[in-house]
Amino acid sequence: MNKVKIALLALTFGSALFSAISWAEDNFISLSQQQIDNLGIKVGKLKPASQVPLFTAPAKVVIPPAHDFIVSSSQAGLVVKMNASVGDKVTKGEVLGLINSPDLLTLQGNYLKAVGALKLASATYNRDLKLLKEGVVSGRNEQTSLSAYNAAKIEANEARQLLQMASMSAADLKQLDSTGRLASQISIRSPVTGRVIERMTVSGTHVDPMSPLYRIANLDELWLEINIPQGYIDDVKIGDKVQVENALTEAQINVLGQSVNPENQTILARAIIRENPSSVRVGQKVNIQHMQTSDAVTYFMPDSGIAHQEGKTYLFIKEKKGFRVSQVNILGKQADGSVISGNLSGDETIAIDNAAALKANWLGLGSEE
Repeated sequence: MNKVKIALLALTFGSALFSAISWAEDNFISLSQQQIDNLGIKVGKLKPASQVPLFTAPAKVVIPPAHDFIVSSSQAGLVVKMNASVGDKVTKGEVLGLINSPDLLTLQGNYLKAVGALKLASATYNRDLKLLKEGVVSGRNEQTSLSAYNAAKIEANEARQLLQMASMSAADLKQLDSTGRLASQISIRSPVTGRVIERMTVSGTHVDPMSPLYRIANLDELWLEINIPQGYIDDVKIGDKVQVENALTEAQINVLGQSVNPENQTILARAIIRENPSSVRVGQKVNIQHMQTSDAVTYFMPDSGIAHQEGKTYLFIKEKKGFRVSQVNILGKQADGSVISGNLSGDETIAIDNAAALKANWLGLGSEE
């Protein structure tokens, strides 16, 4: 290589180095709108953030006890049909399955006998009451028939309640009263509108009274059981918000435990999921971020708009002829961005995407970071 070529290469390298240093010192990237469009850079406004992530802790998604139901068989019998599967949405009163039960026939027979006895006792009492008013019978006869009538009424009510406990609906009882026709099948109905969490038996199985058949839950509200590190317990209070990592879910702490788990030195806290409970699943183990209210002026910044250089953090503020580079501080990390602070007014238009391309231009590296 001759001396002229060496000199030219040195001059070119020196110019590029000087240019890069000049850009870095000026903290400004000159770009036309056409160049910005070609780089695919999107701009937007800063989003104020009132809360800063303080710490991360493991948690588990659970169902509130009041929303969790076990559907069981009221009588012994043979399961002939199971209509619902795990994950199905069911409505209150929907028939989930059928059970053939000889015990149900016995209960219905006892009920019809009790209803018949009640009708007879009622007729006897009304007759004796009429005869008493006419002076034909004594008051003792009327009291005896009244006592028999009250006893028959109690037995009929008891028989009816046993049928209701055996999952017979009001319509079924009305039909039984009018026709006297016995039914051998128990309809297993959902006690609530919700989702089938677990199916505990299959068709063809013989079940005993109170055998569990389904687990159904109303998932409109879910809880987080959080294991808070002991060192942070003084920073947590009732009403604080936590955010589930990698999910658009926020919860609010409503219970703080009073004892420390000796195995992992954590304190159990419970938080109610207020937003987007459908973005998490029952039994799921997640990480949460405890959100702390900040007195400082802070903003949320997507990670795609943040650049890192030599241990410092920068964002790019749009101006008329390009972008001004501004150093900021990261106060906390979230699932899709960071909470930052810096010398910002809040009115700035910033690059919210493709910060890598701007960083490359800022450092004079072309299109590479």
